[in-house]
Amino acid sequence: MQFFGLLRHPRFSRLLAIRWTGQTVDGIFQSALASFVLFSPERQADAFSAALAFAVVLLPYSVIGPFVGTILDRISRQRLLFFSNLIRSLNLLIVALLIFSGTTGVELTIVVLIAFGINRLILAALSAGLPLLVDSKSLVTANAMAVTGGSVLVVLGGGLGVGIRAIVNSLALANHADALLIFISSGGYFIAAFLTSRLSRYELGPQKHEIRKGSFTQGITEMRDGIHFLKIHTDVARGILATAFHRGGLTALTLMGLLLERNTFHNPQLPEDGLKGFGFAISFAGLGVFLGAFLAPYGVSKYGRHRWIRFSILASSLAPIILAVSHTVIALIVTAFLVSFFGQNLKVTSDALTQARIDDYYRGRVFAVYDVVVNTAIVSGGLIAAILLPTSGISSALPLCVTALYALAGTRLLRRSVFPPLK
Repeated sequence: MQFFGLLRHPRFSRLLAIRWTGQTVDGIFQSALASFVLFSPERQADAFSAALAFAVVLLPYSVIGPFVGTILDRISRQRLLFFSNLIRSLNLLIVALLIFSGTTGVELTIVVLIAFGINRLILAALSAGLPLLVDSKSLVTANAMAVTGGSVLVVLGGGLGVGIRAIVNSLALANHADALLIFISSGGYFIAAFLTSRLSRYELGPQKHEIRKGSFTQGITEMRDGIHFLKIHTDVARGILATAFHRGGLTALTLMGLLLERNTFHNPQLPEDGLKGFGFAISFAGLGVFLGAFLAPYGVSKYGRHRWIRFSILASSLAPIILAVSHTVIALIVTAFLVSFFGQNLKVTSDALTQARIDDYYRGRVFAVYDVVVNTAIVSGGLIAAILLPTSGISSALPLCVTALYALAGTRLLRRSVFPPLK
């Protein structure tokens, strides 16, 4: 089934509406948060503070990760989506109020952590429910549309947020402009909650006969179930690890780009220019993600999931060399585009491989392991970047390390003898 056929799919299109609405406003929210935390004139951004911001954002993802599978396997995912979107809408109203007043302390940190923790539940429920809406042969294309389309809309939402902020900024204080963007995001999540009512209670699973009984505190134990299942399906485990390595390297390159745009390509005393430059570079990354969605189904159909995963990470390994040789705006844009383009091919194909090989009874627990592994890699990539990067962001060592990581994953982790194509 092709892209347009899936767009007309009555059940899948409803899931897309929920996901794409939420991720568009998530881009607006993240742009406002980045503006307030990293691109405010009174705050000097360095590698450590940027890495810390990434770690704080991902902390709730990692903390609740072991329990996500337990939740997804026990309660209606449709109900979970409704209440999670509704609660996050209310949560962002509190974030907007704190930013409006200029609060930067523990209160803001806690509320933001809650916001991202809820988002983890939302995205996990959407991913776990997807295989129940489309047939196995359409999973790669469906993932390309859902995950990639969502990623692109996060970027577009971020660009929209930067644009709105530029208009409002001349009429209000910077904090007030950021608060307005977050208030808009709150409304978007309320709409997403309303859209979940178009799905029936168990349409996204778990099926009534599959609902597991017992305590929610069994999350750690059930993580072991997910790990045990991956020991049996080692190709899925290797695909997950390859995705994690890629996301860790991408995080390191993103921090490098942030510092280059804020402190080298533009005057550090004019962080608004740095924010616009960073948004411009991220837009090209988003374009790479979007185009990668179209290539992935073709590559998989021609070469198979396993070969395409291996090709994607090896192709990604070449791009950071450009940024290692030349620390210019053009080099940053080209690197962002290529790494995102091939990285999205990898992510979409790995997701489809995981979904196709695991039945719904185990899917929540395996995706919980997936989340924890990927988020740990992202935090690790940020911390390594903090060690290697100067405040200026100028470094050849970091992109070369990313190149070596990707090449090693493609030639060793995904070598044909242990990651063979399915017959």
